[in-house]
Amino acid sequence: MEFRIPFGTWIESGLDWIENNLSWLFDGLGSLYEGLYDAFNWIFAGPPALLVIAVIAVGALFARGWKFAVGTALGLLFVVGVDQWDNAMSSLALVIVSAFFALLVGLPLGIWAARNQHVSNVVKPVMDFLQTMPAFVYLIPAIGLFGIGVAPGIFATILFAIAPAVRLTELGIRGVDKEVVEAGQAFGAAPGRILRQIQLPLAMPSIMAGVNQVIMLSLSMVVIAGMVGAGGLGGDVTKSLSALNTALGVEAGVSVVILAIILDRFTGAFGMKRGLHLVRKLRGSASNGNGASDAAKQPA
Repeated sequence: MEFRIPFGTWIESGLDWIENNLSWLFDGLGSLYEGLYDAFNWIFAGPPALLVIAVIAVGALFARGWKFAVGTALGLLFVVGVDQWDNAMSSLALVIVSAFFALLVGLPLGIWAARNQHVSNVVKPVMDFLQTMPAFVYLIPAIGLFGIGVAPGIFATILFAIAPAVRLTELGIRGVDKEVVEAGQAFGAAPGRILRQIQLPLAMPSIMAGVNQVIMLSLSMVVIAGMVGAGGLGGDVTKSLSALNTALGVEAGVSVVILAIILDRFTGAFGMKRGLHLVRKLRGSASNGNGASDAAKQPA
């Protein structure tokens, strides 16, 4: 007699129960996802493309200098030239919404895990599971819970991209020098104040690396989400695959690469500058002998 564990059947039954009893929750989430997506898509795709490119180029100039600004402008002009601008802005809106929700959940969860070992012991295997699950599998429950469209794409992207936010936030906070934390405690600082004024500033480079990875994973998942009707560049990649349209696939693929490079450099520049500024400020105060006391004496 052949023995088989009906694990898939259990999961399917669980999803059926969720659909029957929590449909109101996922209907609300779907409306929220779509509303935010439409708002960001209007912001980026509504104005003339050249105006948006100019604004982004100015931001790139302040972030990393004129070379990055010129490269950003040329890359986005290429996207316009291959007629992928609207799709690229739709994908950008989807990435922003997905990354926002992934960070909204992931950052507090990472902080909680760093401060509570029991939470960390539970979170780690869950993040292992989410990080190693094949990306296409996330689309199955997403379609069942949200149907076809933008909402399932955002939901699947959040699940796929949340792990780095949790892991690197926990890693950054746990990696803060214990002597600095103990100095803050010696001056009577409460745990919440130590977190805000010592641990988070010193952990900022690691946290921003997590933000960067969340955005990159969101962008990679956006292409796969095109298979469930999310549109954008992923939609054209899916069309080119089904129709064997090499030209369309290459144009959409290169546009994804350009977006990825721009987003990576932007988040990397912000994380590097912000992190180094906070670290130097705190360490500079500490070298003068009053760093921990300043953190402890500041008002809550």
